[in-house]
Formats: sequence, structure tokens, C-alpha cells
Amino acid sequence: MSIIDWIVLFTTLLLIVLYGIYKSRHINNIEGFLLSNRELPWYNVGLSVMATQASAITFLSAPGLAYTSGMSFVQFYFGLPLAMIVLCITFVPIFHKLQVFTAYEFLEKRFDIKTRSLTALLFLIQRGVSTGITIFAPSIILSAVLHIDVFYTTLLIGGIVVLYTTYGGTKAVSYTQLLQMGIIFGGLLAAGMMVIHFLPQEIGFVEALHIAGESNKTNAIDFTLDWNNQYTVWTGLIGGFFLQLSYFGTDQSQVGRYLTGSSVRESRMGLLMNGLLKIPMQFCILLIGVLVFVYYQYNNAPLFFNPTAVAKIENSAVGEQYKQLELKQQELTNQRVSTLNRLHEARTQQNEQELEAFRAQLKQINNESATLRESAIHLIKTNDSKAETNDNNYIFLSFVTSVFPKGLIGLLIAIIMLASMGATSSAINSLASTSVIDIYKRLLNKNATEQTYLKMSRILTFGWGIFTIIIALFASKLGNLLEAVNILGSLFYGTILGIFLVAFYFKKIGGSAVFWAAVCTEGIIVGIWLLDMVAFLWLNLIGCILVILFGYLLESILPGKGKEVSSIKS
Repeated sequence: MSIIDWIVLFTTLLLIVLYGIYKSRHINNIEGFLLSNRELPWYNVGLSVMATQASAITFLSAPGLAYTSGMSFVQFYFGLPLAMIVLCITFVPIFHKLQVFTAYEFLEKRFDIKTRSLTALLFLIQRGVSTGITIFAPSIILSAVLHIDVFYTTLLIGGIVVLYTTYGGTKAVSYTQLLQMGIIFGGLLAAGMMVIHFLPQEIGFVEALHIAGESNKTNAIDFTLDWNNQYTVWTGLIGGFFLQLSYFGTDQSQVGRYLTGSSVRESRMGLLMNGLLKIPMQFCILLIGVLVFVYYQYNNAPLFFNPTAVAKIENSAVGEQYKQLELKQQELTNQRVSTLNRLHEARTQQNEQELEAFRAQLKQINNESATLRESAIHLIKTNDSKAETNDNNYIFLSFVTSVFPKGLIGLLIAIIMLASMGATSSAINSLASTSVIDIYKRLLNKNATEQTYLKMSRILTFGWGIFTIIIALFASKLGNLLEAVNILGSLFYGTILGIFLVAFYFKKIGGSAVFWAAVCTEGIIVGIWLLDMVAFLWLNLIGCILVILFGYLLESILPGKGKEVSSIKS
């Protein structure tokens, strides 16, 4: 990167951190540290919710996923607006009326302490691990840019986030996220415009979509009924609905965001804002990945996008073989450009016969290019059996650093890092909230002072930060980070959501029944995943249904009425 890029990058990061510290300078109690004194307006709540979900993984992996697989991942979010409506009607008013710090406090009021503790434990496991993954994602950026080991960049990124989150708590998190999302929206708009600008002069936005469509990259909608297809309208609407409902309704990293709202109305408006904006935002991010694919249809693409792996093989015994593959790739690029020009001319003249001929020729060239890429990956694996051969997370980064002008490179890298900081800080804050409220305060030290709880909140924030950094150091083996996070969530969210739905709607099921139902369900869900029986999004629906069914069954075996919930309804 140039001097200008470094200035833009560090100025942006410094501005965010100092702003968060400034806004949180008067925190003196646990409610201020964990919930920002419940005083934030709806737009702050909404942007904080979005920033928590939109980690660096979103901006690194989603364009790479679109580049290789097309737009189908957008269907993952189709259930989100429906989930937001359900949350606004049910979860939000109950949580506000009870004045809870965490979602899991409600479960003790409805069931018992063991159900509350189990659910909190499930959250701590999955959120602790997934937060480590979100720290690793931006570490890739600095590793590639600075050409230093990802181990050190992971420590750097994690350390920055842990320090300002430990100091400022939720207030620092929420106010930094407000500024972060403003910068992110502006940067994404600039990135999309720049990608189109770098295409050939005669190729506009519409023609770029036609070219992407020739390679099946614009497959945003899929109505097929296939249980093993990860991304269809049905997996998004049904499996995605249950995943999003569980994530936003029972995951403290999100519940903690809208509990900061000054009223039920402010929290509801913030969630609805997220429901309206998330799908368009994700669509645009994926679209940028598709446009990057079109750019590389006209320009020579790297055989492999991870610069560290490429540098290793170029200096190895098989380096000459890799160079020969690169020369063949350049020849194919020249042929592709010629074919695309003829295809464009045929489309302009509406010559269907030539269109079909050039489409077939383009498909053959892209298939040959894919074969070359497979050969390159085989060489990389041959040279280093431990090498990571999934480079999805490097595609967009490689494009930005090699093509974008000075200044904009620094801004785009800052955006990815800001997204990670926003998601990571809120997650670490939620891990501390759950640990302090549901474990320490409830089970270990019930009658401590406010200052003791505040001190313990900061200690546990720091402790969870260290834990997530350790997890991040092992995250490189997980392939596409975006899918890894969602798969991990799907292993737990269905069970957790089932517990909450029983709490809200099934009065006859008691604490012991739902506790053992959750334990049995979690074991089954892990087994289904290990056997790879269905697409991971369905695990959310299966887990939710099993908890309810097992709860009914066990309630008849373990008689005892659950606590009535009528007294805590809004």
C-alpha cells in the first residue's frame, strides 16, 4: 500500500477508537457498561444490530463466494424480515418489561436455574468460537498487505478490539458501530462504482450482468426442493427464518444491542430497520463479487488468490511448473476477451445463432481455466501438504490491492477492519454480559456491590477477548469463513430457539422436561451434522421442532407443571 493508503487506514481506525472512548467516558455502573443505560435511539439500535451481524467475514467472504458460486447466498437472508416482525411482537416487549440484562434471565423466571444455565452455556460456546473466526478474517488482510505472519496480525486486531471494549463496554460498542456503518455504506458504494469503472468502456452495468449470467453467476433465486442444496428460497425462508429468529431473539450479542433502546418502540424500529436494509446490503456486497468476476473475464486472474501460498510455490521445486500454468492462463484470458467482444457484438446485433456459438465457446474457455486452477491447487498441495487450498477469503482483497487507486485501497481495508471491530466488540461484550449476569452474579456472588460487578464485567470482557484471540489463531483451517460461522451457529441456534419458543407458547412444559429435551436435541443435531444428512440451514428448524416434541414427551414422563408465563407477558 502507498503512504496515502496507510494514512487513510490509520486515521479511520484512530477516529473510531477515540470516538468510542470519548462517548463512554462516564460509565460508572454495570447497567451503563452492559446496556448503555438503556437510552439509545432507534437508528443507533438499528445500525448497531446491523454492524454486529455484518462482520469482516461479510466483506471478505461474501464477494469471494459470489465470485466462485454466484448470488445464491442472498437467499440465506430471506427469512430475516419475517423474523424481525416476530421479534417485535413477542420478544422485545417481554424483555423490556422484565428489565433483563440478558435473554437468559427470562428462562429462570419461566423454568428454572438449570435451564437458564444450560442455554447460557450453549450461547457462550458457540459465540466464543464464532467470535474467534470474526477476529481472524481481518487478520488475513494485514497479513497479505504487510507480508507478515497472520499470527501477529491476529494479535494486533484482537488486541485493539479487546482494549477499547474492556474500557467502554456497550456504549463504546454502540457509538463506534454508528460511525462504522456510515463509513461502510459509503465505501461499498465507492467500491461498486470503481469495479464498473475498470470494465472496458463499452461494457456497462447491464452488459456486465449479461456476461455474469453466461457463467451462471446471477443465480440469486432458486425454487428447487433439494434438502442438500445449501441456498434456495425454501432454505432461506424456512431454515433461515429459524436461524435469524434464534440469532436475533436469543443470542445475547444481538439481544444486548436492542435492549439498549430507550423504549419498546425504539427497539422495534431498530430491528425493523435491520430487516428492511439487510437483504439489499447483502445483495450489493454479493453483486460486487459478481462484478469482480466480470472484471477478471477481461483481465488475467491469479490462478490462486492467496499471495502467501503463491510466493511459497514460486520459490519451490515446482515453481517452474506453476509459471507454465500461469502462461497458459494468460493465453486463455486472451481467447476469452476475444470471445467476449464477439459475444457483445452478436448480442448488440441480436444474432441468436452467433450468440449460442460464442456462449458455448466462452463456457469451454472458462472450463479450461477452471481445470488450470485445479492443477495449480494440486501443485500447491503437493509442495505443502498442510497448505490451505480454499482462497475465497482472498479474492476481493487481492482485487482491491492490485486494482484500486491510492487512498481507496486504504479505505476499503479500513472498512473490512471496522466491520470486524464492530462485530467482535459486541460479541465480546455479550460474552461478558452473560458470564457476569447468568453465571457470576446468579451462581457465585449474588450480593456484591455495583462496583464489584462493574470490575468483574471488565475482567471477563478482557478474559473472553483473550479466549477469542486464541480461537482466531486456529481459524485458518475452516475454509470459507462466512459459511463456517453460519454452520457453527446452526449447530446451536435451533436448540436455543426451541427452548425460548417453549417458554413463550407452551405453558404446560416445565423446566426439567425442556432441559432434558434440549440436551437430547443438541446431541442429535451434532450427529446429523457429522453425518452430513441435510443442508446446514435445516438444522435450525430440526433443532427447534425436536426441543418442542421432546419437551411434550418428557413432560408426560416427568410430571410437573411449568411456571405460568401470563404474569410476565406484556
